Amino acid sequence: MSFEIALSGISAINTSLDSISNNIANSGTFGFKSTRANFSSMYAGSQPAGAQIGSLTQSIDIGGGVLTTGRGLDASIQGRGFFVARESTGVEVYTRVGVFGTDKDGYLIDASNRRVQGYATVVDAAGVPVPGAGLGAMGDVKVPSGQVAAQASTKVDYVSNLSSDWVAPAAAFDPANPATYNSADVSVVYDSLGSKHTVRQYFVKQATPANTVQVNYTFDGATLGPAATLSFGTDGQLVPGALPPLVPTPAPAGVDPISIAFNYTGTTQFAGDSRPSVNAPNGYASGTRVNVQLSEDGSVIAEYSNGLKQKVGMLAIATFPDEQALVQVSDTSWTTSNNSGTALYTTPGTGTAGDLTVGAIEQSNVDMTSELVSLMTSQRNYQANTKVISTESDMMQALMQAV
Repeated sequence: MSFEIALSGISAINTSLDSISNNIANSGTFGFKSTRANFSSMYAGSQPAGAQIGSLTQSIDIGGGVLTTGRGLDASIQGRGFFVARESTGVEVYTRVGVFGTDKDGYLIDASNRRVQGYATVVDAAGVPVPGAGLGAMGDVKVPSGQVAAQASTKVDYVSNLSSDWVAPAAAFDPANPATYNSADVSVVYDSLGSKHTVRQYFVKQATPANTVQVNYTFDGATLGPAATLSFGTDGQLVPGALPPLVPTPAPAGVDPISIAFNYTGTTQFAGDSRPSVNAPNGYASGTRVNVQLSEDGSVIAEYSNGLKQKVGMLAIATFPDEQALVQVSDTSWTTSNNSGTALYTTPGTGTAGDLTVGAIEQSNVDMTSELVSLMTSQRNYQANTKVISTESDMMQALMQAV
C-alpha cells in the first residue's frame, strides 16, 4: 500500500511541476495568467490512498505589469475582461493580449491573425459616421482602406473678442484699405470636389447703433454679401440671432452650389485685445488612409492624409460570470466551458469591464520568486516520496532475506 501512496504523491508532484514549468516558461509571454496546482488527499473507504491534483486555479483576476510601447494599436485592459477574436473556423476566443494590426483586406486582427470583434460605427448613405447614433452591430471590425470622399463646407464656427476699444473708421469699408476696418481673419473652406477656398472676414466697428460690429466678407478675393451685423449687450455678450448663409454667386465652375453659414455664438465685446479662440470650418478635401489607432474608450480611429480622423468601430470586451472556469488554449487565449457561463459583451470601462490603456501591453503575471520557491518545495516532496519507495523496498528485501 505504501508503494501506491508514494506513487500517487510522485504523480501529483509531476502534475504540479508541469504547472510550475509552464508558468516559468511563460514568464515573458504577454497577457499570460499563471496557474496553481491544488493538492488534495485520496481515500479508499477509510484507508488513505495518497494524493492527487484536485484542481487547477488560474490567476485571471491578478493583473500583470504594464509595458509601455507607445504604439497606437497596442492596448491593455486594466481590470476585468478579455478582447474578443474570431478564428477562421468562426469560433470566438478571448485574450488579454492587446497587440493589434490590420490585414490586407482592412480587417482589424490580433497578434495571432484572428479578426478582432467589435461594434460597427453607424454611417449615413454617403458612408459618413453619424454623430450620436450609438453602436452598430457586433462583428469583425473593418477599417476602410480606400480614399475618403471630399465633403463640402457648410458652416464656420467662429469665436473671438471684438474689442470695445475699437474706434469706428471714418471712411467707408474697402477691403484694399486697412484703415477702413478694425480687424480681419481668414477661414479655409472646401467645395464639393475638395478644392480649397478662402473666406475672409472684415470686422468694422459701427458708430451707431452702439455696441455693433459689421462683418464684411470676400470669397477668394471677390466681395461676398450680404454684410452681417453683430449686436452686443451692455454686458459684452452677443445678442443671439441667426445670420443668413453666404452664397458665392456665381459658384466656382464644376462644383455644387456653395452655402456657408457663420456661427458667432460665444463671441464677446470686451475691452482689450481682439483674440480669436475658435475658427473652425467643417468640410475637408479627399484623402487616403495613413494610420489606424485606438482611443482610451476603445474606439478604432482611422486617420487620413487630409487630417480627417474618423471613428470606424469600437472594441468589444467580454466578461464572464465565472472566469476561473474558462479553458486555456494556445496563443494565450481562453474558450468558454459549461461552468464559465455565457460571455457578456460590452465596451471598455462599461459595467464590470476594465478601462483601456492605449500604447501599452499587459505583461505576464508570473511571480518568478514564488515559482522558484514552489519548484524547490516540489523537489523536496519528490525526494521524500522516492525515499518512501526506497525504504519500502529495503524493508521488503530484509523480510525476504529473513524468510
